[in-house]
Amino acid sequence: MYRQSLERDSGMLFIFDTEEYYCFWMKNTQIPLSVAFIQNNGVICNIADMQPYSLTEHCASEPVKYALEMEQGWFSDRGITAGSIVINQSLFNN
Repeated sequence: MYRQSLERDSGMLFIFDTEEYYCFWMKNTQIPLSVAFIQNNGVICNIADMQPYSLTEHCASEPVKYALEMEQGWFSDRGITAGSIVINQSLFNN
């Protein structure tokens, strides 16, 4: 919250203790973000664009272990969509 900018190709990774249907909103967040909801196996189940200061909830479509927030458009600019797989052996069980 309260960020006015992000460095290029930087974001915020949320790692949850259990897989659940987590939701995000943008209260007190000043920049538009996109959030990718990621299952324990690294598969992105959905991506949501979020607007600054909005209290609208954006929720995972399936239980997830991770959420990655990036500058809005970052995922789409790279062709990353629901079903894409995040590969990072230090985080995900493959």
